[in-house]
Amino acid sequence: MAVYTRIDDGDLAVFVAGFDIGDVVSCDGIVQGIENSNFRLRTDTGQYILTLYEKRVRAEDLPFYLGLMNHLAGRNFPCPTPVANRRGQVLHTLSGRPAAIVAFLEGESPRTREISPAQCLGIGGAAARLHLAGADFPLQRENDLSVGGWRPLFTPLAGLAEDLRPGFAAWIDDELAYLERNWPAAIPTGIVHSDLFPDNVFFAGGKLSGVIDFYFACTDMLAIDLAVCLNAWCFRDEGQFDSGRAVALFEGYQAVRSLEGAERDVLPVLARGMAMRFLVTRLHDWFHTPEDALARRKNPLELVPMIEFHRSVPDIGAYGVA
Repeated sequence: MAVYTRIDDGDLAVFVAGFDIGDVVSCDGIVQGIENSNFRLRTDTGQYILTLYEKRVRAEDLPFYLGLMNHLAGRNFPCPTPVANRRGQVLHTLSGRPAAIVAFLEGESPRTREISPAQCLGIGGAAARLHLAGADFPLQRENDLSVGGWRPLFTPLAGLAEDLRPGFAAWIDDELAYLERNWPAAIPTGIVHSDLFPDNVFFAGGKLSGVIDFYFACTDMLAIDLAVCLNAWCFRDEGQFDSGRAVALFEGYQAVRSLEGAERDVLPVLARGMAMRFLVTRLHDWFHTPEDALARRKNPLELVPMIEFHRSVPDIGAYGVA
């Protein structure tokens, strides 16, 4: 989440008048995240999240994202439900951008320094529930940020990477070459969230209460979500791996869905690849986020120790998983 596009108050009032959600009380930008412009919308009937979809999100993918959230919510998965206007439409236009309103979920995202094994247990179980609930979702979307998309994104950034740290461009190039040679196939696929970072997950009363931001969701290897979670939940701020968190993550997942042997075998490569994916996208945003955007840039160098750790991992047992 972030804010790149501003909304005129008059335009917002006219827009909200098309819904049965009351009148606007306030509309505040949300800083966290990097992809779209997001606002906490308060009306006299309650709270909602208003999203304006920015240029990286393709308009033709929006029916997939919104349809997936409706599908998952219908199977009691804790995610936002798109709100339809009086015409039954969930996809709209506001301030020159595609827009949608979704239900507000209670809870707070955990702070990285304070992530507990219990929370890792919760996100592991939620990832598995998502995979099972999405198994009969009828739409598909190719993962355009899989291994084939990283080098085209990185190549024009190579000089900037070198400015960030001498030798960084060659290091990234070598890592991309390894991943391109060794990227797995022929393991279970389905609907994945692919962005299960702590700021996209809410907890309330010690329990997981919601998963948000489905705008990287796609059809890909199910184990990718575990690979993302390993990087996002199981490293401390100093880049130190926390095996206790990883054990809880896998315990939560396998209590709902058992990993197949082939998934276990390739997980270190997937974890290495997901760290590289986020490094390359952060590198882009580090240099291309507008100065006036209400958004927090994330340092791509923070992913380096994670990748170095995954390089040393011979198998899933190194993560503390039996």
